[in-house]
Amino acid sequence: MTEDWTFVHNRARDAMWAEGLRTIFEYRDLGVAEGTNGDYVAHVIRATDRADSDDVQHWHIHDCTFQLVYVLNGWAEFEYEGQGARKMEKGDCILQTPGIRHREIACSADFEVLEVVAPADFETRIVDAPADAAD
Repeated sequence: MTEDWTFVHNRARDAMWAEGLRTIFEYRDLGVAEGTNGDYVAHVIRATDRADSDDVQHWHIHDCTFQLVYVLNGWAEFEYEGQGARKMEKGDCILQTPGIRHREIACSADFEVLEVVAPADFETRIVDAPADAAD
């Protein structure tokens, strides 16, 4: 597995931002998917000035084996199955357990995170709210 990985140096000055899973965010791919042959993906996600609603504000899961979110700027509030509402702020880190149902409640206009997920080509599925959901 790791013997097939390649060295990656993704430069901030060459950053390219693109649309991704969420319409209210833009994504900067950090080259980790290519460097790990798809074992992981890492990207910086930041809020845009769009206020659209999207499916990920509904309860959903990611079909992945690893997901880490580190807040670089701003804040967001998510609700997690079995964990309740959690406000994450600059400097906070969340390790989401595989398959945990969750939804975004709100985020600041300057919200920005580093997210690392395995595998790189994970799927996101809309699901029913868990029994312990707030509403």
